[in-house]
Amino acid sequence: MSPILFELLLRSIWETVLMTAASGLISLVCGLPLGLALIATERGGIAESPWVNRVLGAVINGFRSVPFIILLVALIPVTRLIVGTSIGTWAAIVPLSIAATPYYARIAEVSLREVDHGLIEAARAMGGNRWTIIREVLVPEALPGIVAGFTVTLVTLIGASAMAGAIGAGGLGDLAIRYGYQRFETSVMIAVVIVLIILVCGIQWVGDRLVARLDRRG
Repeated sequence: MSPILFELLLRSIWETVLMTAASGLISLVCGLPLGLALIATERGGIAESPWVNRVLGAVINGFRSVPFIILLVALIPVTRLIVGTSIGTWAAIVPLSIAATPYYARIAEVSLREVDHGLIEAARAMGGNRWTIIREVLVPEALPGIVAGFTVTLVTLIGASAMAGAIGAGGLGDLAIRYGYQRFETSVMIAVVIVLIILVCGIQWVGDRLVARLDRRG
């Protein structure tokens, strides 16, 4: 691999990490509250509201049902409105975040639903309000699952960011298409695949170690 291609590879790695980290953070900040809202408003929840739960669930399912490549194109006007352009790394963060947020919300919902209902009732009996139950019971008890789900979300975002390279989002996907595929640079394609494997394995390893530390059942 030539020095120029190596430099492009390093820049692409940084762009992929940036896209994954930024959209992952947004999905965590927005997705976890959505997951909490789904649990809280379900029948028998701490803020029971079946109508709100159904509407919120329908919206989340609607976004999750759209394939990412279609969502990527459909959100071009929104992306251009937010960041001023529809191409590049920062532009890709918008559809990545919108796609990852409902995905992570459902993962968080599953983890939160596994919390022992007896603990919630005990907190209620001691006079705990909704926010206290969320802060002191739901989130701490579900934390291993929340972290594990976030790890899966980050891994999924790496693959999605590579797909975003198909429309000029930058990153490893763009490098693999423009040089590895279109210019028949086999070494570039191999390097991209190796880097993606390392990134995924690294994120999964860190996530697994963190979950093991947080899991009180261990």
